[in-house]
Amino acid sequence: MAVVLGYEVYALTGSPLALGILGLVEAIPALSLALYGGHIADRVDRRRILRRTLGALIVCAGILSILETTNLGKAQLVMLYGVVFLAGIARGFAEPAAAALEAQVVPWELLINSSTLMAGCWMTAAVIGPLAGGVAFEKFGAAWTFVGVGVFYGIAWIAVTRMAPRPTPAAPANESIWTSVATGVRYVAGNQVMLGSMALDLFAVLFGGAIALLPVFAHDILGVGKIGLGVLNAAPTTGALLSMLWCSRHPPVRHAGRNLFWAVGGFGVSMIVFAVSRSFALSVLALVFSGVFDGVSVVIRRGILRLLSPNHLRGRIASVSMIFIGSSNELGAFESGIAAALLGTARSVWLGGLVTLVVVAVAAVLTPELRRLSLDPSRVMRRDIEVDEAIDAEADGASQ
Repeated sequence: MAVVLGYEVYALTGSPLALGILGLVEAIPALSLALYGGHIADRVDRRRILRRTLGALIVCAGILSILETTNLGKAQLVMLYGVVFLAGIARGFAEPAAAALEAQVVPWELLINSSTLMAGCWMTAAVIGPLAGGVAFEKFGAAWTFVGVGVFYGIAWIAVTRMAPRPTPAAPANESIWTSVATGVRYVAGNQVMLGSMALDLFAVLFGGAIALLPVFAHDILGVGKIGLGVLNAAPTTGALLSMLWCSRHPPVRHAGRNLFWAVGGFGVSMIVFAVSRSFALSVLALVFSGVFDGVSVVIRRGILRLLSPNHLRGRIASVSMIFIGSSNELGAFESGIAAALLGTARSVWLGGLVTLVVVAVAAVLTPELRRLSLDPSRVMRRDIEVDEAIDAEADGASQ
């Protein structure tokens, strides 16, 4: 969906800024609703949330397909943005519920390995998706490509429906929405490892990412067309998949914090190489390596989120993480569009890579606990048990 939407918006406008606005249109509802979505995920059956949001995404794919069969002129762009806005609303509720349900389904002792495998599963789809999107767009057109997207959303809906029910965490009596949301935010803010890892990803990808500008590189700089755009989109996820396959056998848990800093720094260097390259092969290789480094980062950050989150707060903590990640991705796309319009596309990307390296250096100094982090399962398990026991004891004291 992202490949087709990006190419269509750029074809309609010829403007990198319009691509940035595309990311912003999805980010506004998704991030605005994220904290409330996390509150709901800790109060309502998480499967039911996913069924409803996937149903909404099926409708969005259908509307996009219909729009591609009409000729609305300037209104076409507005309508495309409108559908993306609706998809952003669905995402605001879906992502916290999905993250919380994952940790609820998988046994505790398997969370690190399963987190790597599940991220690898997503990356496999993310590799196939852009390639299939580019080929389907070229061979069958945008309308039928969106129909295919809707079919796969439907398969996901069936899969979630067939899952066995999971217990809904008990909520404190008479707790307001604002108190509930604030509890999750305070937990993250008081945990240097969680906050540091989220902030590192936020600022690094916010300034160092260039995914939103790939249609410009494909169309104007490298001249590789629609299929080439699909290859460029697939390259980072291919690299991430390779690193996740490696991590599934050799989890980067012993020196997780140190590995996280090296991974984000490598991501910044890869984006600098991509920005200065005028060779399609070198550009693809640079994007592959950016994905390799990002894959290691994802494995570590997912491990932190799953292992350090008590069950009754998982939805709200996941929503805070979503705000950080969403800001880095979608708002990063908006920042990329503005920077490209002001500085030029290639220059904005290599300058962003340099800023990423500065962010890594500053974060390494400011977050010593993250720098020394180990994700040894037994140590993390004891820490999480202590957190849950303390919360249970506090709740028992209040009831007495």
